[in-house]
Amino acid sequence: MAFEAIPKDLRALRACLVCSMIKSFDQFETDGCDNCEDFLRMKNNREQVYDCTSNNFDGMIAVMSPDDSWVCKWQRISRFTKGIYAISVSGRLPNSIIREMKNRGIPYRPRDTSQR
Repeated sequence: MAFEAIPKDLRALRACLVCSMIKSFDQFETDGCDNCEDFLRMKNNREQVYDCTSNNFDGMIAVMSPDDSWVCKWQRISRFTKGIYAISVSGRLPNSIIREMKNRGIPYRPRDTSQR
């Protein structure tokens, strides 16, 4: 994701409920999630973008070298692509998606740190 592609209005941004990557709604709908597209399938699916992202998130981390960053290790995003990530994302995935992730062996860890 190009950093210059970030909209000026931060209220238009959304964060993935699985990996916490931040993009605009249109970017998620056009490109999907850089980390989770294999199983979330948000690309060209407006309803899936609404279900799998949230506009309620706290903080932002700009990541250039995820595998070298202690912040990325702390946030559990060191295996994800470079980009911009939320520190905490409010919301929960639909149960059907959580079940599908479990069936694929992908653990779901909610990104909402306010409930810990």
